[in-house]
Amino acid sequence: MNPQAKLIFTTSLLLGTTITISSNHWILAWTGLEINTLAILPLISKSHHPRAVEAATKYFLVQAAASALVLFSSMTNAWHTGQWDITQLTHPTSCLILTSAIAIKLGLVPFHFWFPEVLQGSPLTTGLLLSTAMKFPPITLLFMTSQSLNSTLLTTMAIMSTALGGWMGLNQTQTRKILAFSSISHLGWMAIIITYSPKLALLNFYLYTLMTAAVFLTMNSMKVLKLSTLMTSWTKSPALSTALLLTLLSLAGLPPLTGFLPKWLIIQELTKQEMPLMATMISLLSLLSLFFYLRLAYCSTITLPPHTTNHMKRWHIHKPVNTQIGILTTLSIMLLPISPIILTIM
Repeated sequence: MNPQAKLIFTTSLLLGTTITISSNHWILAWTGLEINTLAILPLISKSHHPRAVEAATKYFLVQAAASALVLFSSMTNAWHTGQWDITQLTHPTSCLILTSAIAIKLGLVPFHFWFPEVLQGSPLTTGLLLSTAMKFPPITLLFMTSQSLNSTLLTTMAIMSTALGGWMGLNQTQTRKILAFSSISHLGWMAIIITYSPKLALLNFYLYTLMTAAVFLTMNSMKVLKLSTLMTSWTKSPALSTALLLTLLSLAGLPPLTGFLPKWLIIQELTKQEMPLMATMISLLSLLSLFFYLRLAYCSTITLPPHTTNHMKRWHIHKPVNTQIGILTTLSIMLLPISPIILTIM
């Protein structure tokens, strides 16, 4: 892709996100979401492969429908209350329509079908944007309207997302699809807590972004698109494979690593809200995700390819270390000890 074009699209993404997260008026928020959608489409379809074009078309149709619903819910609210302010969303029907619209934009169950398909048709770097940056504006809209949202609906969607995200990721062989289902599962954790502790949902999103960015960039560096490629990665780049192992275990939420922090705090908050059953259910359902993270980790570090040919191990010592991956991996595995500081900042 032309560097100037890439610069324009990246700037548009930043502009759209900034407009949405800093606006108080529904029309401005909607405009930001539209700019975002239009800016990411060329990045999805830049390879001109039929699969990429199909992914871009699916993404456009889904996001257009969701944006129309956002506009419809804000107009319905303005019609009944005379308010265009995002925080003044009080009409029950508007709240219901908005929750559905944001769920479509994020890819929460039962509106998740488009997300794995779109991610599978996109390059890894665009997949990273779709999994993180493109989810930030809808999450901020949920954050701003959290006090008037229907918590029963969100809890139901959250449990379904964690269950289906874990269940459907079990049988996948494509790494991008596995990461898509991982994203759906993590969104369940954010959705269940957004009405009770919006700041905690945002913290979860930030840490999820950190860990997912580390995984996507590591896979992009190793050029891994499916599990069979991942199985041969140890001989080529053992350092990156080790980093990937630790980041995946963190993403699964295992205790000494960063990923355990949001899960621990969310379970604690749900218990405070007298929802022990939901806390137990979502914890048990996250074990499904743990299985496919362990599978990925096993493939990347423990499985060695059969040595039928005499080939030299390539250790790539002469290659410069990717600083971004190093920093992101370190943050993805070492933030748990400083959790009191993080909670103080919140």
